[in-house]
Amino acid sequence: MDKYEQRAVLGGSFLMLVFFVAVVIATTGFGVTVPTCIVDVKPFKHGQLLKLADKHYELHAVAKMWSFDPPEVTIPPGSRLDIFLTSPDVAHGFNIEKTNINLMAIPGQVTYASVTFDQNEWGNFRLFCHEYCGMNHHAMQGWIKVWPAAALGATNQLAPVAAQQPTPAPAPASAEKPADTTTQQPNGGAQQ
Repeated sequence: MDKYEQRAVLGGSFLMLVFFVAVVIATTGFGVTVPTCIVDVKPFKHGQLLKLADKHYELHAVAKMWSFDPPEVTIPPGSRLDIFLTSPDVAHGFNIEKTNINLMAIPGQVTYASVTFDQNEWGNFRLFCHEYCGMNHHAMQGWIKVWPAAALGATNQLAPVAAQQPTPAPAPASAEKPADTTTQQPNGGAQQ
């Protein structure tokens, strides 16, 4: 082996060691978990949110062209959410904004990850597909809503929660056209 091959082998070995140490630090120091494929759970056809205990929920999510089932779930802050994900059609992504949850839904398989939302961390967390899955891929999104019960009101039941459909926006009070209908275009021009 000549000196250039030796350098390439040593350099590649060094990089593999650096990446291995980075993975160990990420999992032990930052709580990053590697998603796992569950082989003893049969893929399911319908999504649902189950309450296992106080502040412990299990989400059975189905990613399909071009939506998530359930499209929206609500849990209280400080809750642990165990996610089981599958797909009946093609490969999809499952990414929850502002978290380290990044899963891939593969047809016929179930993927698992878990996330715990901090007690002081609440709001709407967008869920989106990050694997190209067809024409309407860009519109494939859902919501994980982490809200305290007091903010939700007495009528919202948190457990067990099935898919909650978003309510349609109310119709405008008047059908009149607004006075200014000019919209600014990216090139600086205006369109009427």
